[in-house]
Amino acid sequence: MEREVKFSLVFRDMWQSAGKYVPRVDQLVKVAPAIIEMGCFARVETNGGGFEQVNLLFGENPNKAVREWTKPFHEAGIQTHMLDRALNGLRMSPVPADVRKLFYKVKHAQGTDITRTFCGLNDVRNIIPSIGYAHDAGMISQCSLCITFSPVHTVEYYVNMAQQLIEAGADEICIKDMAGIGRPVSLGKIVAGIKKIKNIPIQYHSHAGPGFNMASILEVCQAGCDYIDVGMEPLSWGTGHADLISVQAMLKDAGFKVPEINMEAYMKVRSLIQEFMDDFLGLYISPKNRLMNSLLIAPGLPGGMMGSLMADLETNLEFINKYKAKRNLPFMTQDELLIKLFNEVAYVWPRVGYPPLVTPFSQYVKNLAMMNVMAMEKGKERWGMIADDIWDMILGKAGRLPGKLAPEIIEKAEREGRKFFDGNPQDNYPDQLDKYRKMMLEKQWDKGQDDEELFEYAMHPAQYEAYKSGKAKEDFLADVKKRREEKANATAPVEAENKTKVLTVDVNGQPYRVTVAYGAVDPATLNAAAGGTPAAQTVAPVGEGKDILSPLEGKFFLVKNAQETPKKVGDKVAKGEVICYVEAMKTYNAIRAEYDGTITAICVNSGDSVSEDDVLMKIL
Repeated sequence: MEREVKFSLVFRDMWQSAGKYVPRVDQLVKVAPAIIEMGCFARVETNGGGFEQVNLLFGENPNKAVREWTKPFHEAGIQTHMLDRALNGLRMSPVPADVRKLFYKVKHAQGTDITRTFCGLNDVRNIIPSIGYAHDAGMISQCSLCITFSPVHTVEYYVNMAQQLIEAGADEICIKDMAGIGRPVSLGKIVAGIKKIKNIPIQYHSHAGPGFNMASILEVCQAGCDYIDVGMEPLSWGTGHADLISVQAMLKDAGFKVPEINMEAYMKVRSLIQEFMDDFLGLYISPKNRLMNSLLIAPGLPGGMMGSLMADLETNLEFINKYKAKRNLPFMTQDELLIKLFNEVAYVWPRVGYPPLVTPFSQYVKNLAMMNVMAMEKGKERWGMIADDIWDMILGKAGRLPGKLAPEIIEKAEREGRKFFDGNPQDNYPDQLDKYRKMMLEKQWDKGQDDEELFEYAMHPAQYEAYKSGKAKEDFLADVKKRREEKANATAPVEAENKTKVLTVDVNGQPYRVTVAYGAVDPATLNAAAGGTPAAQTVAPVGEGKDILSPLEGKFFLVKNAQETPKKVGDKVAKGEVICYVEAMKTYNAIRAEYDGTITAICVNSGDSVSEDDVLMKIL
């Protein structure tokens, strides 16, 4: 008898493996009926960590989006599933237990059936509580094995991990091959080993980039896999997923029972995806993310982060080349930077204990590698900037690392007086819901249906405040407008006299932002181009003292969570004390006082975008 293999459309991950954003809720609701009409999906991945934050960046309510997006699938009998980062919930940093519990209650009430829980360190201590939270909320608990390829990540390692999760009550297992670098034969052995423990449903998730995943899909299906995650054109392959049509044809030929595809509906969905890309989403998709690349085998970076990586790379390249321009050094190309980054990832990864390269630790390793590359391009040493969240990973506060730390990392931690931790990671993050309830009451904000607004605030405090204030939508619309204009200007001739360029110039060690223009240009226009206010509205400088400069491009925040008290003008600070943060590449980078003194000026607002060498504060 033919064995049945079912398909899951990873619609959320399709977009985020290609670019920065997913469609708006009105677009999601528009495409849902056509996805259902295709008639071939037992499951659809609807939401997850990135989905929530993207909606907040749009300036829209993610709770409304989840409810409206999951509803049609629920009514059609198609299961919906979402990604859960275990200790990190739906964000990049750890979450208190009471917020994690509320998360499951909220998502089930909103229409999500299955939580795919993974720990970026494969530490089962972080996953097991989520099994109980899911069951208490009435959800299916699917627990993930984050697949990577290293000396410590063996077939035995993964089968033992699965056994622990099954014994703890997991309903299903996901083979999460987030970078697509799992070797096909080994993956088949892992699936077969799990099936010997218990005939539990297994779902395989992989990315196409390195080129292994079609062979891997065939191997895991022959070993007993039940569900396969697929993408579809125009967002399959590249840094995304294997295409539905190709997977169906391959498995049908291999003798598996697979669903038929309503090709008329397929073409509708395909056209709508292209329509959404033409609307604005394509502005955030690098053409290089449409390519497969064997170079991805060595660094093992996941497809899900390659979309944002290419966007980050453009900004990082700009800052490196600004530095080189000041010193008359040859400019670097994006390909050169990409190779340097991949090489540095290969250097950094084993030295920080082989964390599986999945969110958030793939970003941590990549960010650390990128910071090292940028530092070395400027003649500085490695390891100069390590964000607090990355230190938490290194020190064991987020869970146990699979491998050993390099002596140079241990020595740096000891020099800085940092303490290693081997207890239960959740113990480091006490409950917080009461604090957020109080804050919402003070702000007169509604906690929402099923406490979903309370959950959203506690899970994403900075982004939620930007959403509530309207700043998020304002910034998003401005960014879309800017990108559209840049795209139009890239194809239209521009007269030399209308060109302006903003540069940072170093004069006797003091950085100045200046605008270079050609021809007659209104001074107010120059000031605005440099990020200032029109000349008639210029305000007098506030405060005296030495400048605290941003070491990188990103968004400025005074605090990264509700536990911290924001610094204010007049506060005394000590050298080395954290005074603010620059959030870049999904990581909050702590900015520390360079000397003892008093804060005399805070030069930017929380949530504002800043460039490298922008003045953040003044200290006297």
